[in-house]
Order: sequence, then C-alpha cells, then structure tokens
Amino acid sequence: MKPNQLKRARSETPGCNQVLHFNNAGSSLMPEPVIEAMLDHLELEARIGGYEAAAQEDARLERFYDVTAQLLNCGRDEIAFVENATRAWDMAFYAIPFQPGDRILTAQAEYASNYIAYLQVARKTGAKVDVIPNDDHGQICVEQLKAMLDERVKLIAITHVPTNGGLVNPAAEIGAIARSAGILYLLDACQSVGQLPVDVQKIGCDFLSATGRKFLRGPRGTGILYVRREVCQQLEPPFLDLHSATWTAHDQYVIRPDARRFENWEMNLAGKLGLAAAVEYALAWGLETIAERIQLLATKLRDGLKQVAGATVLDLGRQRCGIVSFCLAGVSGNDVKKRLARQQINVSVSPQRFTLLDMQQRQLEHVVRASVHYYNTEQEIERFLQVLRTIAVEVEPT
Repeated sequence: MKPNQLKRARSETPGCNQVLHFNNAGSSLMPEPVIEAMLDHLELEARIGGYEAAAQEDARLERFYDVTAQLLNCGRDEIAFVENATRAWDMAFYAIPFQPGDRILTAQAEYASNYIAYLQVARKTGAKVDVIPNDDHGQICVEQLKAMLDERVKLIAITHVPTNGGLVNPAAEIGAIARSAGILYLLDACQSVGQLPVDVQKIGCDFLSATGRKFLRGPRGTGILYVRREVCQQLEPPFLDLHSATWTAHDQYVIRPDARRFENWEMNLAGKLGLAAAVEYALAWGLETIAERIQLLATKLRDGLKQVAGATVLDLGRQRCGIVSFCLAGVSGNDVKKRLARQQINVSVSPQRFTLLDMQQRQLEHVVRASVHYYNTEQEIERFLQVLRTIAVEVEPT
C-alpha cells in the first residue's frame, strides 16, 4: 500500500485520531462511508417512517446481495443477511437433519459457540462429535481427516481462522475432501472474510458464515450466510416466518427457493446498508491489497514481540494472518489489556473457554490478541511494542 493510500485510509477512519486500534478481530474501526450509509438511513426513517424508508431505499438494500456475492464469488440468490455471524452459522447448522449415529467432524481449535451447538444436537439426536487432529504446524491435518471419513460422517464443520490466534486452516483442501466424499461442509469464516480473499468456489464449502463488524469494517449486529444453491433446496431452516415462506392454504406453506429462506422479515436495515457499504469499500481497496498489507504488519508485529522480554508469540499454522496472539510473563491477559487501554491502545483477550480443546492441550489459560488492519501503521506497531516493554520492566522481579 502506497503512502498516499494509507493516508487516505486513515483520513476516512475517524477512530484513527482517537485510539491505536489492534482489536480488529473483535470489531474494526468503521470508515466514513459505512457510518454515513447508516446515519442517512436512520435520519430517513425518522423523517418519513421505517416502512416508507425501506420502500424508498429498496434498490440500495437489494445491492447488498450483489456486492456480497461479488465478495464471495457466488450468486446473489446464495446470500442471506442475518443479524450476526453466530445466528447465520446456527441457521445453517440447525437446518441439517441429524440422525442417531451421524458424525460431525470438527477442529481442535473450534470456537465455543459452535462446539456447544454440536453438543446440543448430539444430545438431542444421538449424533456424535469427533475432533480432527492437528498436524505438526498446529492446523487441521488433512491426512487425518481423510482417514476419519466413513458413511456416517454427515458434516465437516470448521473455523477458518480460530478466535485465539493467527493460523489459517486449509479450507480449500478440506473442501476438496468434503466435495469428493459428498459430505456437507460448513465454514465459519467470521475472522477471515475481509482480511483474506475468500472464494467459496475455490474453497468448496456448502455454507459459510461471516460477520460485518470484524475485518469487513461494518457495523455490529450484521452477518452474512452463504448457502450453496444445490444444498439450499434440500434444507428447511430451523424456523420460518412470512419472509422466508408463504402461507398458501389452511394447512400449507411454501418456502422461498433462495438463501433468503434463512432470513427473517424484521431486520436492521440501517445495518444492512452499512454492511453493503463496508463490502463495497473493501472491494474498492481490493482483497489482495488488503491481505498483503495485513500480512506485512502482522509479520512486523510478531518479529517485534520476539524482542520484548517475557513476551511469547503463540500463533500456530503454516499460513498466518493478521491476528497475533501472545502472552507476557508475569502479567495476566486482562492486566495487559487494561495497561494498554490506559495508553489508548485496544487489544482483546481470549480465555481458555473460548477454544477449550486447543487451549487445554497447549496449557494456556488465556492469550492476548492483537489484530492489525490495513489502516494501521508501522509507527503504531513501534509504539505498541514500546508500551509492552514498559509493562514488562514494571513486572520484573527486583
């Protein structure tokens, strides 16, 4: 990214004047076009009414499906707008009709919300949850996955980028295995969409869930669900309303044919417009350009952390992304976060319960998560490292 491009990105991000934001895997700083899209719609609702504003802005609201389809390389009929990524994932997962003996294959570093859902369905249906071992790099071992396949495997469900570190699981390799075996494949791309190019055709997933608030730089309370066209026709969502289905007779209804069968009628339209603006903004910068810039910054941050006394970088994986996880000897994760916050520096902390299997195996109680985006600077990394050095000195035994 050229200096003038970085200057523009920061000038269009009001939050850059307030904080050093390394919590982009939590919620990124929104750019002005996203803020304006939301405020304009809220003001319109206030002036003419919510229903009337929706009717007036119908074309712009429909554009969400076009730009998101472009982002993920799919058809607009394969996209649904959902109130958050967890609910998007839930709508896909709970639509799958599991039976006793069915197997769900998932990752060692699977996110708590997803794993809790596996356990609930397993208890209700008699299905079984099996964990795919990691390889020597700490990512899903595709050879072990192949060895685990049998006629009982109903679903392969993994997180593309786990919440507690920077590894990127080999999603496309897993997709090729799933497609060859005729097994459904659900990808949680909550932390990859927006920081990496994500192409559902290359990955080969049947479902993909993503959020607006993280690397897409959209508003909170917005999510995306992709459902492959051929699979969509086979699944009935866990609940329906008059948007997702039509009441056709006293005892009959017809579910709409596209992915919007996974939506519901009432939704945050200002948020939907904000997310559409965020997707357009990302596309305008280019996902390859974004990924290259994030990779450069994340590598610089990891290298710098290795020079901070007491700091240990904890990221696994052959491929790594913009999430940098670490711990600082003698200081709890929450204390690190609080000390950084006093300097207007934002990070987050992932406790063990968020990725229980992975962190128990690695004997980690918590990790500090610093996540960079393309609008961050090398100077911010140097300032971040200097504050960490100060914290490390303060806790050194005398």
